[in-house]
Amino acid sequence: MNQKETMKKLYIMLILIGGLTAQNSILKQFSDQFADIAEKANPAVVTILTEKKIDLSQSHRNIPQDNDLFRFFFNQPRQREFRSNALGSGVIVDARKGYIVTNNHVVEDMDEITIRLLDKTEYDAAIIGRDPKSDLAVLQIDARGLSDLDFGDSDDLRVGEWVIAVGSPFSANLSHTVTAGIVSAKGRGNIIQGDVYEDFIQTDAAINPGNSGGALLNSGGELIGINTAIYTNGFDRSNKGVGFAIPANMVKRVMDDLIDHGKVLRSWIGVQIQPIDESSAQAMGLNTRKGALVADVVDDGPAEKAGVETGDVILEFNGVKVNSVDHLRNTVSASKPNRRYDLIIIRDGKKKTLKVRLEEMPGDEVLLASSSPPRNTNALGIEVSELNRNTRREFGISARDEGVVVTQVAEGSAAFDAGIQAGDLITRVGTKKCSSKRDFDRLIKETRKRNMVMLHLKRDGVARYMTLELDD
Repeated sequence: MNQKETMKKLYIMLILIGGLTAQNSILKQFSDQFADIAEKANPAVVTILTEKKIDLSQSHRNIPQDNDLFRFFFNQPRQREFRSNALGSGVIVDARKGYIVTNNHVVEDMDEITIRLLDKTEYDAAIIGRDPKSDLAVLQIDARGLSDLDFGDSDDLRVGEWVIAVGSPFSANLSHTVTAGIVSAKGRGNIIQGDVYEDFIQTDAAINPGNSGGALLNSGGELIGINTAIYTNGFDRSNKGVGFAIPANMVKRVMDDLIDHGKVLRSWIGVQIQPIDESSAQAMGLNTRKGALVADVVDDGPAEKAGVETGDVILEFNGVKVNSVDHLRNTVSASKPNRRYDLIIIRDGKKKTLKVRLEEMPGDEVLLASSSPPRNTNALGIEVSELNRNTRREFGISARDEGVVVTQVAEGSAAFDAGIQAGDLITRVGTKKCSSKRDFDRLIKETRKRNMVMLHLKRDGVARYMTLELDD
């Protein structure tokens, strides 16, 4: 081997060594960044220990307390009180005032709430406010020398971005467990059963029971979510790589309302809405699947006053394009009441801009609610009758309702399979009002040009659209 070849090989080796050194340096920086975030976050994340007292004499009123089976299970034949313990996590968001944010389900109906810090010191906590609809609660402790976390802007979070979760999974002995992953998706809904405002961040960072109320952090160490739920196969409660967190922007708004007002101030627009699927989009001649279809308008509500009609498709609210039913619901509820907002709709194929003045949501009613997505069908298979005194009485239809009533549904037809029932009130075919059997037959005939028909039905006061595909 001559000197020239030797120098060439030596040069290549130096390049390779330099590349490995640079790669190791990058990995070290990446690792150090995660360690720095965990070191900063841990003192601001707390373990929440809760206790509930259960009066056995009330809970087991029908079980004689001298029963041997009762004695076996509860060990003490004269025991009249049982204490149930639960575990959760929380995040200190104001060190000076001692405010802690956690999930509502962690502290709801609990008699005693204890906060344990990183150094194992414990404090009794008071509930400042709870909001079951967002599953958030604000607690307060009287302590000095606390550490807190700054809120980040969860709207800026990107799918694929690295995140870190901190909490107390399974046991207080595993407090301040740190896990890492990426943002798997944003804007997730229909995760938790019940009337909950959902706009979840989905992540594969390991989240387990006990992590509820803990911190989700971005790569800058900012709080961008409160860990809330996990998705499992139903047979166990452990992490399967899918966890959900409430976005920080929603957390901050709810927290501020709870601290300032003791409740969350939500706006409402006064419509029932449902998603736009492929069938309904074709039936209405739409070239978009985004937006929300108005299934009903609440009498004398903000939407009715603004001129919104059943069959309208809401495309934008206050300059924000509506991606889904949940998106519109969350955007409206987060807006300030008693202010006017632009509402862009499609009506009969044409865009219109309306001005709607939102109002504060009355009581606990949720009047901006989504219906179930309509099912596709392959035939009509129904008979209708005009409304009169007899049909109104027979099917319990009020005097102010207009339309035609379904009197018969052919068994085995697509309408039957879709769940249309005798007594359902059809008020519109597509976006056109239908007040007589003649109207109904004419509109159905016109709709056959598209081979689909959208029926607007009311049942027990709940309105929705259903799309039926007609056979040729």
